[in-house]
Amino acid sequence: MWSGATPPEGGTAEIVNLSDADPSKIAQLDLKGKLVLVGQNPAGFKWALVKAGAIGAINAFTENPSLQDGRQWINAWGDHGWGFTKGSTPLLSFSISPREGALTRKLLAERGVVRVKATVDSHYYSGTYPYVTGLIRGSGPEEVLTLGHSFEQGAQDNATGVAAMLESLATVNRLIFSGKLPRPKRSIRLLTMGELYGSMYYIEKHPDRIRRTVAALCMDTPAASYDLAGTEYTFYMNPHVAKSYTDAFILRIAEEYFSQVHRPWHEHQSMSGTDTYLSEPMINVPTVWAYSGSGVETHHNSEDTPDRVDSRSLRDVATVNAAYLYYLANASEPEAMWLAELSQTRGYEQILQSSAPFLEHVATASDAQDLGRLLQDAVDHVTYSVGRESQAVLSVVGLVPESDQKDAAASLAPMIEGLRRFGEEETSRVRRAINRRARELGLQAPVQPMALPDTLRDKAARIVVKRKRFGTLPLDDLPTDHREGYPSGAWESIPITALYWCDGRRSLAEVIHLTRMELGPTDFDFIGYFRFLRKHGYVDFLSE
Repeated sequence: MWSGATPPEGGTAEIVNLSDADPSKIAQLDLKGKLVLVGQNPAGFKWALVKAGAIGAINAFTENPSLQDGRQWINAWGDHGWGFTKGSTPLLSFSISPREGALTRKLLAERGVVRVKATVDSHYYSGTYPYVTGLIRGSGPEEVLTLGHSFEQGAQDNATGVAAMLESLATVNRLIFSGKLPRPKRSIRLLTMGELYGSMYYIEKHPDRIRRTVAALCMDTPAASYDLAGTEYTFYMNPHVAKSYTDAFILRIAEEYFSQVHRPWHEHQSMSGTDTYLSEPMINVPTVWAYSGSGVETHHNSEDTPDRVDSRSLRDVATVNAAYLYYLANASEPEAMWLAELSQTRGYEQILQSSAPFLEHVATASDAQDLGRLLQDAVDHVTYSVGRESQAVLSVVGLVPESDQKDAAASLAPMIEGLRRFGEEETSRVRRAINRRARELGLQAPVQPMALPDTLRDKAARIVVKRKRFGTLPLDDLPTDHREGYPSGAWESIPITALYWCDGRRSLAEVIHLTRMELGPTDFDFIGYFRFLRKHGYVDFLSE
């Protein structure tokens, strides 16, 4: 996509096989006038090809080498990021199949020099990325949203997601017009647009509409064969900073529906990379995501064709989407209280899961330091889990009219207290097990919590980060070799998660702690990364 053009008569160039895809090394090569044959996605190092003087890339990379005649779609061709913009370099970009790639390498090995004639008829112009939105109008001002991206080449990615959205709304609309369902209180909106860039524009363009949106379901969603492994649906949760009743609710729908069609399903923690970021606090629309594998991996491949789509899977995901949207479109205080109970039940499960690993590790602790650190870690994780699950319960207040929200929050207090007491009991279980182990080892009990030393904690505690814009920070406007080794914030979970925890009040030390609670231990350079973001104007520091 976004390949540059050749002269009308085409052009001839020598092919160079690139075996090492290290961008820093590529940038030092002399590739002037060459077409470069690559075995990795060239979008990730296009900037280096530009510096080396190449006229273009011949992509032989594929996510599934067994598809010998399939061509991988290269969907990014900007110099510094995904989209091709006014300042991007118009390099040629071809994609060949694994079979053709092997033939080309064979010819290079046999002959040393291989030249090809290339002809590309393309042109660049200033234009727009369109988006389409449709509405089942409700009786009130609020909305629920289903969104999924268009404008990709595949059936599973993402024609099926768009088709399922359309069918779910069409079915609900027919049932409303036939009198079988009442018109909902909230409008049900469908949005299909360019992935990420398109939804970000929509959010920026319609802030009032977004403020009135109480929940969303992302439908970047294949509909693959029932008969292949790995095609069952997985439901991705909100990030922990945005724990919500929608997590428990989508899982309850999945449990109810898929048990009827005898199909397995799964849940998964939050993952970035598609239009799920609406749940982040600066947008504040709780958003879950339905996804599945395609059985035979055809992601971004010419083999992602309609004949691989299973109508039963389309039925399944359209049904789940419709149920999620229509229920929440009608939810008021009684439904909110049920969703709170559902979230509390899930909360107990999550708190139990937060303590279980530490109970399992007690028996392998061998000294006082091990036991003290194990206890500290357990206390931290259980306390964190209680906070997150309490947040999920309280999130149902957003379904209640503003005038009644204070009373609704008060009615939830016993549930929050129940989670707190359960967390205390789980912490006590771990303490008892650790003290028992200490006595077995002949050590003094009770064991005291012992935090791991952190030489950077005091420095991080003096920094408060203020975000300047919603969503992730892909760094598309910053040359790759100016990024000081820090990753794009479009895809990497650690910088994305940390960014979302920054609310202009928490210290960076708190942000680091919360990120580690959510994702696990990491030695990521948080202080350096946020200073880098500040230097380039992406965030501000309120104190340091």
